[in-house]
Amino acid sequence: MIRLQLSDDNGQYQESERWWVYTTLMAIGGFYGAFTYSIRGGVFCNAQTANFVLFAMAVGDAHWSKAVYYLIPMAAYFLGAFLTELAFTSPRWKFPIHWETALIAVEMGIVVVLGLIPESAPYQISQIIVNFMCSMQYNTFRAAQGIPMATTFCTNHVRQTGIACCKAIRSGDAKDRRRMYCHLAMIAAFVVGGILSTILCRHFQGRAVWAALIPLTVLLVDLVRADLAQKQSAN
Repeated sequence: MIRLQLSDDNGQYQESERWWVYTTLMAIGGFYGAFTYSIRGGVFCNAQTANFVLFAMAVGDAHWSKAVYYLIPMAAYFLGAFLTELAFTSPRWKFPIHWETALIAVEMGIVVVLGLIPESAPYQISQIIVNFMCSMQYNTFRAAQGIPMATTFCTNHVRQTGIACCKAIRSGDAKDRRRMYCHLAMIAAFVVGGILSTILCRHFQGRAVWAALIPLTVLLVDLVRADLAQKQSAN
């Protein structure tokens, strides 16, 4: 069995930095991507590269109304990053749980609202909500056991897999092989999330997004338990 672990010192990491947490979030990220693409307008809202390209093309073609439209999801992504950074670094955060734990609870609330949006509603509503939600998740969960991570798209994981593979072939170091397997597991989780989303959306339409509440609930329970245990031990 491949252990998603790069360090023997587990005590230095918060529960929210564990590999299994990031693997779960990757699956949820894949779920969101397939959700918006399959039944919410045929677009990916996990990242903003495509929107910037489409914005540039709209400006180049002098389609000003389209160009202005693409500013909306880009602004939603900006706002998600801004608000999470504000909460993440706030010296006034006095709650017994970490911001990462609170974010999971917030995300669950947003998912509930997302599933209540009627099928007749404009796709842009769902797209902007997912843009905002993915931005918050991406900016909050940044590193798994000391390794920089992205939980809403796969580009970095493909890059890191290639780097680790090259290093493993050259050096034969088991740590490089483990790192390669870890990033491959992240990619696999993303794909599995996308597959499940596609199947569920076919049968349940917008309410399929509520399936994401299952892994999110598991995460929330585990993170709350870990935060309270840490606070108790500190006292």
